[in-house]
Amino acid sequence: MFIILVYDFNVKRVGKALKICRKYLHWVQNSVFEGEISKANFVKLKTELNNIMYGDEDSVIIYMFRSKQYTGRQEMGLKKGGEEFLL
Repeated sequence: MFIILVYDFNVKRVGKALKICRKYLHWVQNSVFEGEISKANFVKLKTELNNIMYGDEDSVIIYMFRSKQYTGRQEMGLKKGGEEFLL
């Protein structure tokens, strides 16, 4: 499946959230990630984020798509995500 994940964590935990998300997805912009992910890794990602999350301070929104085929993306202005090339 293809997902877009957006998070808002307290400054004390934002670094941990960034590390977790980078293990599974591609960084697009501050607190925004996207990528193809297996169901097993999707469960791991959510579990790891949930373990560091404070429900009254932090939030995560995940948009799920069956495939990237029917998604579109336009960029404007400064690109904040790293140019990641996978071999």
